[in-house]
Amino acid sequence: MSRRCLLRERPSPGPTAPPVFYPSRLPSLHLVRMMKLRTAIRDHSNLNVRTLTRSPMALEDFDIFQSFGDRLPLGTSLPTLNPKISDIHEPKVAAPRHRLKLLTDADAAGIHTYVAVAPVYPEVGCDGMLEVFEAVKAANPCTVFAEPVNLRLEIAERVRSESRRQARRRRHEEGNDLDVSEFDIDMTPYSDSEAWVEYAVRTLRDAERAAEKADLSERFHLWPDHQALGRNSVINRQPDPEAFRAWLRRWWDRVSEWPDKTGC
Repeated sequence: MSRRCLLRERPSPGPTAPPVFYPSRLPSLHLVRMMKLRTAIRDHSNLNVRTLTRSPMALEDFDIFQSFGDRLPLGTSLPTLNPKISDIHEPKVAAPRHRLKLLTDADAAGIHTYVAVAPVYPEVGCDGMLEVFEAVKAANPCTVFAEPVNLRLEIAERVRSESRRQARRRRHEEGNDLDVSEFDIDMTPYSDSEAWVEYAVRTLRDAERAAEKADLSERFHLWPDHQALGRNSVINRQPDPEAFRAWLRRWWDRVSEWPDKTGC
């Protein structure tokens, strides 16, 4: 999940602080500083704060999250529930089932939640997104965000490198005759900008359909990339350019829900 994604969203109702990111591993001194920062925001401002994490360690701070009340929703990025896909794309973070449990535990503790189904990897598809959307409903999220992989973040090379590394490791553990086709990654969407646009538009449309099937449309928020998809050369290649431009604008202008301020 990129910092760019959360910072480009239009502000939620009321003053909003920059999102607090909760890394998986931090020295104890940094954890203390983060605690002091959250406490200062809570006690000496009226700012709203989104906290985004992929770490189950956030469970340890449920007490302070609860003390923010409606001013703090806790979220996680959950692009897939498939552990094999997650191992390749997110090899150093908590497994999807642990992130999902963090959200359901937060909801049970009275903490508002949200979900970033992002980035949606090409292997996930509409069915994979629907699986995530159906699962996260158990955490009662205020908003469910979604976006495709950002081509500019050099994710493609990292994914290719990790899939090859895992294939080598499995062969080393189980023998050279092992079928490692499960680690083959379709790199077509990353091959050039036109291929990426085709994948991105398809993914965004699939996400809309999956959200509708999961009955999450009212809480759903797409993140179409301004720079990559807003270019006239991209818009004019669509079957109905003006309809596509209006569709992009609708998502860019959308203000996401906030607890007890926008009906969440």
